[in-house]
Amino acid sequence: MPKNGAAQAKAKEAPAAAAGLGSKAVAEIASALRPLLADVFALYLKTKNFHWHMSGPNFRDYHLLLDEHADQIFAMTDDIAERALKIGATTLHSISDISKYQTLKDNNSEFVAPKDMLAELCADNQQLTASLRATHELCAQHNDAATTSLIEVWIDQTERRTWFLAEITRER
Repeated sequence: MPKNGAAQAKAKEAPAAAAGLGSKAVAEIASALRPLLADVFALYLKTKNFHWHMSGPNFRDYHLLLDEHADQIFAMTDDIAERALKIGATTLHSISDISKYQTLKDNNSEFVAPKDMLAELCADNQQLTASLRATHELCAQHNDAATTSLIEVWIDQTERRTWFLAEITRER
């Protein structure tokens, strides 16, 4: 039996109320989480793309490193999406949603040199760190401790990936 409009509205507000966040906070946090999730999916796919197409004398090391990075990045996706749902918002629904919200650029080149792959991923991880910090600040302004706590872990992970990639690509 379908719910009436008032019951549906009340049911929709329940997660936000349970999280202790007002509708303005939910809207603002959700509007930050959507592009964050889109960028994480885009970075995951780019990392896997470069993992699959890695070549050269350091193939094994880079191939394994990018696989490790991709696993870590993918693990973030479910947490981001579920956090949005827990506070009463919606999240991404499709590949077209990802492309609509992502800010990281895709790389569809047929060939990318290994060092260029790593440098591009380093820059993307730096950009993701900046987005994470901005989202963290917004969540902190709304006293969303759970989301800020999750983001702090993701910042640390992203900074570690950036560090590894920067050290590999640094000219000596």
